[in-house]
This record gives sequence, structure tokens and C-alpha cells, in this order.
Amino acid sequence: MEKQEHDPPRAQDPLRPHRHDPNPDPPSADADFVVVLPNGRFQTVTLAALYKLPATTVPNYKIASTGHEASGPFAFTGVTLLDFVQAHWPHPWTQIEIVSADGFGNRVFADELQELESFGPVLLAYAIDGLPMSRLQGLVRMIVPSERDDALRQVKWIGRIAIRQDVRVF
Repeated sequence: MEKQEHDPPRAQDPLRPHRHDPNPDPPSADADFVVVLPNGRFQTVTLAALYKLPATTVPNYKIASTGHEASGPFAFTGVTLLDFVQAHWPHPWTQIEIVSADGFGNRVFADELQELESFGPVLLAYAIDGLPMSRLQGLVRMIVPSERDDALRQVKWIGRIAIRQDVRVF
């Protein structure tokens, strides 16, 4: 398929929100994930490291996962995506790639994050209703309060977060 001149650059991005099949078997019992920095360095992020960052709770949040009806309300607790990025890369950045251990992913652009935050902070959640999230619930899961329908941005079982300074056109 050839890209048309009038197509917006983000329209062909494989990490933009899209439907995916429900995953009946969570891919990992390990909540650790990798953060990849713009300079090529990377490090493993543990739950203990997330707990050291400022915690934020998004209360009364209903979530709908692909293939399931909406459930909740829940109170999700975790670190805001913005706090996480600033803790790992206190320099300008353009986008963040969040990819699940099962391969499903999402991309959040810096300018978009401010728009999303007007609905409530985007979280890397590790607790639900005050309890650690189970493997089935996602262990560490991205929560996007502006999304209310299909959870197309709710990446569960985070396996990798890449902070980018470049702008790539897909």
C-alpha cells in the first residue's frame, strides 16, 4: 500500500491504538520491564523502582478490555507516565513507545500526552483498589483515563518502554 500525500503521518503507525485479539494467557509472571533511552542505553525497571517514584491514584475508573464488557469502577495507583519519563530522561523527547510482553503496543507523543492528561494522568499502574495487580490484571498496565470504550490504549504486561527524541513517519 502506498502512502498518500494527504495521509497524516500517524495514520500508518503500527503502535497507534488498534484492535487486537484478547490474550487468554498472560505472557509473563514477571512485572519487570526494560526502558530504552534515546541515547541507546537501557535498563531493567522493577516494581521496587516504580514504588520509589511519586504515586498517583486515578479513582472511579471503568475499563473495557477487548472482548470484555466494561468493569469497575476501580482506583488505579501507579506512577504517571510523565513522571516516569522525567525520572529516566530529563531532556526533550518526542514520543514514548509502550509495548506489551505479548507484542501489543502503543505510542504516545509528547504533545498528545498533555491533551490526554486533561482527562486525568496517564499511569503506569501497579495497583488496583489498593492491591498489587495480578498477572491476569496486567502486573504493570498503562491506564489512559480519556479512553472509555475499547481499551485500545491500555497496554497490559508492559515489557518495554522506549523514550524517543526523533520523529518517525509511518
